[in-house]
Amino acid sequence: MKKVAFFLVLTLVLMSCSQKSEDTIPMNPKKIVVYQVFTRLFGNTNTSNIPWGTKEQNGVGKFNDFTDTALAEIKKLGVSHIWYTGVPHHGVIGDFPEIGLTSDDPDVIKGRAGSPYAVRDYYQVNPDLAVDVTRRMEEFEALIARTHQQGMQVIIDIVPNHVSRHYEGKNNPAGVLDFGAKDDTNLVYTRNNNFYYLPGEAFQVPTSKNGYQPLGGGNHPLSDGKFEEFPAKWTGNGSRLAQPDFYDWYETVKINYGVSPDGIKDYVTLPEEASILDIQAHHAFWQEKEVPDSWIKFKDITQFWLAKGVDGFRFDMAEMVPVEFWSYLNSHIKVKYPDAFLLAEVYNPSLYRDYIHKGKMDYLYDKVELYDTLKHILQGHGSTDNLVPILEGLSDIEHHMLHFLENHDEQRIASPEFAGNPWKALPAMVVSATSTTAPTMIYFGQEVGEPGAEMAGFGQPSRTSIFDYIGVPQHQKWMNGGKFDGGQLSDNEKALRNYYSEVLNFTRNSPALMGAYLDLHIHNRKLNPDYSDKAFAFARWDEKQKLLVVTNFDATRSVRTVLHLSPELLKVWNLKPGTQELKEGMFGKKTTQLRVDEKGAQIDLVLGPWESAVFEVN
Repeated sequence: MKKVAFFLVLTLVLMSCSQKSEDTIPMNPKKIVVYQVFTRLFGNTNTSNIPWGTKEQNGVGKFNDFTDTALAEIKKLGVSHIWYTGVPHHGVIGDFPEIGLTSDDPDVIKGRAGSPYAVRDYYQVNPDLAVDVTRRMEEFEALIARTHQQGMQVIIDIVPNHVSRHYEGKNNPAGVLDFGAKDDTNLVYTRNNNFYYLPGEAFQVPTSKNGYQPLGGGNHPLSDGKFEEFPAKWTGNGSRLAQPDFYDWYETVKINYGVSPDGIKDYVTLPEEASILDIQAHHAFWQEKEVPDSWIKFKDITQFWLAKGVDGFRFDMAEMVPVEFWSYLNSHIKVKYPDAFLLAEVYNPSLYRDYIHKGKMDYLYDKVELYDTLKHILQGHGSTDNLVPILEGLSDIEHHMLHFLENHDEQRIASPEFAGNPWKALPAMVVSATSTTAPTMIYFGQEVGEPGAEMAGFGQPSRTSIFDYIGVPQHQKWMNGGKFDGGQLSDNEKALRNYYSEVLNFTRNSPALMGAYLDLHIHNRKLNPDYSDKAFAFARWDEKQKLLVVTNFDATRSVRTVLHLSPELLKVWNLKPGTQELKEGMFGKKTTQLRVDEKGAQIDLVLGPWESAVFEVN
């Protein structure tokens, strides 16, 4: 009791001296632009695309395919961070005799190449990605170095909620025990077990549905409908059945973070005041406290990769892991690596602020609010009016909400199931990239209109498969056999990539986009019947720059109207009566005039279908 009391006092003392806002944007900031790339697919030049094809048939990309030329071209796109998806060694079909590695079982693998979110060994990289598998870690370390030489940072995945059903830590550092090595498998739960168990029950492979067969029915000596696991473990998505459903995450097992099956937290919880404690205070809070073994294992894993030169992580399904663990993990990361980039997949808006303020995440996915709203608009079902409450509702945490229009989980914009035409998303891209100070992310191939149309195997059309050996046709055109010059792209496709480059580079170099925001949409909707809910306008500024951002989401009609600046903006900007010419700064193709008089301020606005403009005000 004395020790607990001491640390409560320590926490209160630290709280009293560390009530600074962690939402403060760093001095001289720049917008962050993340380029997510599926590492296995990036450098693959093979165009066979046979459903369920082997890597010999369909090809596989390597770390070495990210040449200096490739990385330089990614940097020119406006990228500051590369998220190399699928780096840790995950379950994969095929033997690697050079390193004594046997194939995973097709009955508990999705696809032939395997899911990157079923990690088999956290202290090694996917052997598929190496030219010389005996030096696979060295090849990844060389990629880290090349990326840094090009002035970009490296992000990889950490999957804390679950691991492969065939986890095998063959590369653990000295003193690191494997997941489950000390578990008491006679118990469903105890705090320091790494897994949850079903004592006395053997795991059974799920019953296939919709005619599914592992490897598409291809022959494999392990493909027999069986996988030996006794006692059975809980499945990654939380299924407590010895035979999980086919739609469960049956290739994975759930990690135990010290939460009992009835939801009781078996560790010291954070005080409510933790929301205003800084990183140092959170780190101090956990010192000398007993925490579940799984917490320590993931702390060691992240420290291992940071020591390799990795600059940060994208944490998979972070909301399925308790927020106290994130306080523990992220504070241990940040006290040693204060500039580490920490991005979390969180979909429940009611959890956002806890995972930011208590869990000390830098960034969360803005999926269910901004992304879903923009997608709805692009598909012709929604109004730009709906963007206003989204941006207002997140205004207190806007810097922490990563924006995107594609990632590996979402449909490709160019797919018929999403928009069918990659140009249709351009106004959404401008709004996504310029409306807040948050990072912007694009997914490789997005910038050249990749539709994700392949029947890959386990992966289905509209999303580029993360489970199969496959080529990415539009990206391959840009890659042009390793020249990375877009030599096989059409003029229209080159223009699309150039558009993305102009948007992203503008956001990287515009100080106003790290400053203040004011909506102009509602003001103009009230004043002007010619300003429709297919247009969207707002102001961004700081002490160096003032911008007006206007977009037209309409596919067929131009916007021809007068854009009125609100009285609030007129006052904040201290605009004097008179007329000034405004130049369009993002694309450099337009001019207009700003007129200020005793009645207010307005500009004449003409935007074609899907057109956007960013005007700079002096």
